[in-house]
Amino acid sequence: MRNTARWAAALGLTAAAVCGPLTGAAVAAPGAAPSSLYAPSVLVLTIGHGNDAATATPERAVTLTCAPTASGTHPDAPRACAELNATGGDFSALKPAEGVWCNKLYNPVVVTVQGVWQGQRVSYERTFGNSCVKDSVGGVFAF
Repeated sequence: MRNTARWAAALGLTAAAVCGPLTGAAVAAPGAAPSSLYAPSVLVLTIGHGNDAATATPERAVTLTCAPTASGTHPDAPRACAELNATGGDFSALKPAEGVWCNKLYNPVVVTVQGVWQGQRVSYERTFGNSCVKDSVGGVFAF
């Protein structure tokens, strides 16, 4: 139960921090020009060890903004945004790289994504067999 409360608190705080600034941009005076020509792409990514987000122990959370430029607390935001742009924001299309060998030790790692991708709400969860398998997918989950 404590892990669920930690995940809820972590996601709630990061969502408020990331999505809070977006709420003001959505309100414009009638007839006023939009403040941005880009649909928002702001995400909160989390990593934890466990079989799913409800039972996993949260370890790290980062923010990733991809429009109009790559930024956030993600350590390699430009690479992560380029990979997501290549898949059209489809996280399930991120596949392990060819030629990467990982051991078969089962130590599940859960990644979650919450936020907005090109104006559309995103909620994604994926469990990898271990950290090596997670890292083989590319730069999006490498934090």
